Amino acid sequence: MSDCIFCKIANHEIPSTIVYEDDLVIAFDDLSPQAPVHTLVIPKAHHADITDGVPAETLAAMVHAVEEVAKAKGLESGFRVITNKGADAGQTVMHFHMHVLGGKSLGEGLV
Repeated sequence: MSDCIFCKIANHEIPSTIVYEDDLVIAFDDLSPQAPVHTLVIPKAHHADITDGVPAETLAAMVHAVEEVAKAKGLESGFRVITNKGADAGQTVMHFHMHVLGGKSLGEGLV
């Protein structure tokens, strides 16, 4: 999608702090972090959300990217992965993404 900010990041049209990248996915630091570590993992192909026909190969690549982000960011003691679907869930960019949060004790609450 030509107006999608995450597509532009995936295509290197907008600079970002890239943490991990392969042929299918890219991971970059969130500009409004909600934890000391807050990295987003997105598919390079545009999918609006997790229910938008994301191929299994892409989902597997995203999980692998989460592992690589955790290693790169030193999250050995734990981290949280969140994805939102739709505005009511808090999704503000309509391009499927996973939030990798950590760097402090996140407690037992939702976020």
